[in-house]
Order: sequence, then structure tokens, then C-alpha cells
Amino acid sequence: MSRSLTVLILASLAISSVAPIANAQVQQPDIIQEHWYHSYATLTLDVNAWADDYPEIVNLLVVGYTELGRNLWMLQISDWSQENKPDGTPKDVVYIDGGHHGNEHLGTELAFLTAEFYIEGWSDGDQNVIDVLTTTELHILIMLNADGNDFDTRWNVNQVDLNRNYDHYWNTCPTTQPGSSAFSESETLANSIYMNEVVPHADLYVTMHTGVWIMLYPWGKWPEQPSDWELFHFIRDEVNSNISEIPIQNANQGLYPNCGTSRDYGYGVMGYPTFTFETDDEQWLPGTVEALSERLGEELDVMKYLIENVWYWRARLSIQSLELDGNEVRLNVSNLGRASTTNATLAYITEEGDLWLPRGSDPNSSPCGEGLESLDVLMAAEGGFGYNFSSPGCGFGVNATNETELILDFGDAPFSSIGGEFHLVYQKRVIDASTWVSEPVNGSVVDYVSTSGRSLSSPSLFLSMICVILAAFKTRNGK
Repeated sequence: MSRSLTVLILASLAISSVAPIANAQVQQPDIIQEHWYHSYATLTLDVNAWADDYPEIVNLLVVGYTELGRNLWMLQISDWSQENKPDGTPKDVVYIDGGHHGNEHLGTELAFLTAEFYIEGWSDGDQNVIDVLTTTELHILIMLNADGNDFDTRWNVNQVDLNRNYDHYWNTCPTTQPGSSAFSESETLANSIYMNEVVPHADLYVTMHTGVWIMLYPWGKWPEQPSDWELFHFIRDEVNSNISEIPIQNANQGLYPNCGTSRDYGYGVMGYPTFTFETDDEQWLPGTVEALSERLGEELDVMKYLIENVWYWRARLSIQSLELDGNEVRLNVSNLGRASTTNATLAYITEEGDLWLPRGSDPNSSPCGEGLESLDVLMAAEGGFGYNFSSPGCGFGVNATNETELILDFGDAPFSSIGGEFHLVYQKRVIDASTWVSEPVNGSVVDYVSTSGRSLSSPSLFLSMICVILAAFKTRNGK
């Protein structure tokens, strides 16, 4: 969008806006931008300027509308000249939103400062920023409740608490104003659609608020620790030891029972590692001035840590060794990530594309992956519902930052060192919403140690035998 067109649009917004605060704030004073508390109009100016000035890293989208028809601006920030990481693997995805509660302006500004840090860092040639944007996509919705922001109220224009309007145990906690039903409000509905359709496999989700100084992880409904407690406790210990003393707790224990939140929806439905970032207990009016880079500097350092280490915030399995002995496969598997996985298996794909899975060791249970004709079927199964490889001999689990050794029986699988390929199949996270990944096993770790009486194409073994015979002849002739 050109600057002239942006100015015309904003002028129109200022005239027609039903929020009187916004009418007085279309033009910003001549001060450092990050010291300004945004109205919808000034935010619109800023995000459009970023899109105009940095098209190589900034995509600006309208992903929905508020109840009063204001745009929900989504910033997509990455090095868009590269579709994947330099090693060819998909980029990690970070999803951030701010401004669920219109009067929690510091949370909105932390989302803004996060975007600003990476955009300006790219412009300044900061190598750490360049490295992040080369390997990571940032999706940032700075102001979800633009109507409430300009009215300086917690609620949206329908007097609904947007952070109680999500479809995860909606209206099952003591709460006020959750709306008439889950996703009854245009703002939360648009946010959920973006989660499901654009970033369904995000590696981190942070929603930014203001109220107390704390970071909250699931669950809000229950005081019990989530399945991925290892991940959240690891982050807590690292942050508290090296970056900030900010408390990091289960949301139910650290705050109060809360249901229908975007945090628990993100974790319990989408399968994201998720935090609510509560920046402070003070509220500020739009249009006031404060050195936000100083006020929120510590919080921004925590966000940089989460973003720069996002690769670790899920299960990351790596096969250290794979020995094939007849129909048996001996595995050593490490989990390099900070989240556990409990439902993993090994698959073998023949040169013709046929799928073979371990046959299991319990004669009374169903065959492993019964009815699973291909990995594509599993990947398209919306979380792999119905596929459980935890039966004896079918699969395995690996705790965070740990490893396991096991033996899997593949029965009559037609193994071949030429054409066939092993795949690790597992869920990113332990929770029920976890999505499946399929990663090919590096052929360099595969060792065909024995044929056990079957014919196996193994050039390396054949050549080794020839070398032994030739060496014996040479030794004999040399005597």
C-alpha cells in the first residue's frame, strides 16, 4: 500500500471512527516511535510503513475485522527470499498476538516492540536477527481488540472478554462476559481461523497481556501440570537463571482458574507450546508517552530468547544408530528437543512406495498401524487420530533431552540398501492435539550388520568380502 493511499485511508478512519480517543491521535508527535502508546490509527500507519519500506521481510495482511469493522493487521516477518532454511528443512514458526484486552496497552506494545526489534535489526544488519529471519517465520497480530484499545476498556464493543471466548472448555470456569458461545466474536473467530489455516503447526505461541508481572503456561482450567511440564520447567529455569526473575507458573496456580483462553486453546487444541506474557500491573492510556524500550527491555529479552531457541520447543528425534539384522531393527534414538513424545515409531518405505511397520509383540492386539496404507494417510489424519503405536513392539517414547534403545520386529519387510528408506514417525508433543511429523532417516547411520539367511543387496558388504579375499591372496603370494 502506498504512503499516500495509507494517509487517505487513515484520514477516512479518523473522521468516521466511533472511538473519540482515536480521532485525536491520527498524527504522532515528533518523538521516538517506540515511546508512543498506539491507537488503531497510529498502528495502521506504522505497519503499513513497515510493509512499504521492507517488502523483502514484511508481508502485511488483513486477517479479519473487529466488530466495528477495523482491520486486524497481521505482520508476517521472515527472509522471504528463502522458502526454507538453508539446509532445506521447513522454517520454524512463531505466532504472537497482543491486545486481547483493550486496556492492557503494555501487552500490545510488547508485541509491537518484538516486531520492531526484528525489522530494525534486519535493516541495521544485525547478524543475530538475520540468522533468525533466515530460519524462522514470525506471525504477529499486534492489536486484536482495536475497538477496546481505543475505548480503553477490557472488553470488545459487545462487552465480551475476548480471552474467555475460545473453544476450549468455554464458560466452564467462574468468569464474566465470555460471550454467547465460543467464537461468538469476530475478533476471536478470525484469530482461530488464522491459527488453523495458516500456522497450524506453529512451534511457539505467545499471547501478550498486562495485569501482573508473570508468564503463564497451561493449564488455566486445572492446577495440574501439563503433559509437557519438562518443556515449561526447562524454559522457566533458563529464563530465571540467565535473563529475568519473572515468575513462570501454571496459569491456574499463578493467577486464578480461567477457561476459554487463547493460551489453553493454542495448547489444548492446536498443540502449540504456549505462554501468556503478563507484562505489568499498570494500565496506560493510548496517546501517552513513555520510554517503552526501557520499560519493556527485560520482557523483550525474554521474547528474544524464546524466538531464538524456538527449534527446541518440541520433540526433536534423531536416530544415532540403526542396525538391521534380518527382520529385526535395533535403534538408538535421542530426543534433542525439550518436549517429550510418547507415540513414535519407525516406518520403512520400499523403492516401490510400499509402507512397512513393526508387527508388534502382543498377539492379542491389532497390528501396528492397522489400515494405514501410506505415510500420507497418517500425515493427513488431522493429528493422527486412531493411530496409536504405544502397543508393545509397535513403537516407543522418548523423554525430553533423553534417549532410548530398542528392538523392533519388521517381519517379512523386503529390506534393501538400494532404494528403500526408513522414516521416523512421531508426534511433536505429547498432548492429544499433537500433530505428526515424518522425517527420513539419514542413510549414514544405517548399518546392515547381517542378512540372517536372506538375500540383501548390500554393495558395501560385498566389497568388504572381496577385499578380504584379495588381501589373503596377496599375503600368501608374498611369503
